[in-house]
Amino acid sequence: MFECENLTLHYGQSQILHDVSLTAETGRITCLMGTNGVGKTSLLKAIAGRHPRSGGKVILNGEEIGRAAPNVLAQKGVAYVPQGREVFPLMTVTENLQTGFACLPGPEHKIPGHIYELFPVLKEMQNRRGGDLSGGQQQQLAIARALITRPKLLLLDEPTEGIQPNIIQQIGRVIEYLRDEGNMAIILVEQFFDFAYGLGEQFYVLKRGEIVLDGTKAQITREKLLAGVSV
Repeated sequence: MFECENLTLHYGQSQILHDVSLTAETGRITCLMGTNGVGKTSLLKAIAGRHPRSGGKVILNGEEIGRAAPNVLAQKGVAYVPQGREVFPLMTVTENLQTGFACLPGPEHKIPGHIYELFPVLKEMQNRRGGDLSGGQQQQLAIARALITRPKLLLLDEPTEGIQPNIIQQIGRVIEYLRDEGNMAIILVEQFFDFAYGLGEQFYVLKRGEIVLDGTKAQITREKLLAGVSV
């Protein structure tokens, strides 16, 4: 399980996040929602160590993980799939996947077979450069690379952005599979409301860097959640 308590974050003199607290349970999909510019990506970056938080606690499976560097957090089980994918354009698909080995001990430096079962197109394109893939293929590669690290917490930032509908459906099935495996907590940031609502079990709505609405699908009606996101 993942928890953050009273997390704050600044960019210079500007405070972006205000005492944000949330919980993401292992084996469940937690959705972080809100309009553009409310702090969703900033929160994921703070959790992943990409941007140092100003205050608050971050706890993973009972261990407070402090203000560690991104590589240390990755070794502890935090995997971040950023908005924009950030694949290495001049490296092959296989080489991109192998970058995940940096978080693992030597004997585990191999690409598990289930990666290609989840993303068959990556097996077909193992020798193609990352920069030559379509946007949907790059997104699959970015998620697969994160899974190589065997995460306990998977952070997904806008995985459907700019992707064709059939790939969106496939990514949705992969996220459901990962949830059902029960090995990780999943935090999903997503603007595509129907996609997020269809997958999510716990919801948090951010507005101006603060949580203004939270609850489970049983506690929040679709209409109330949509209204909260749209404000």
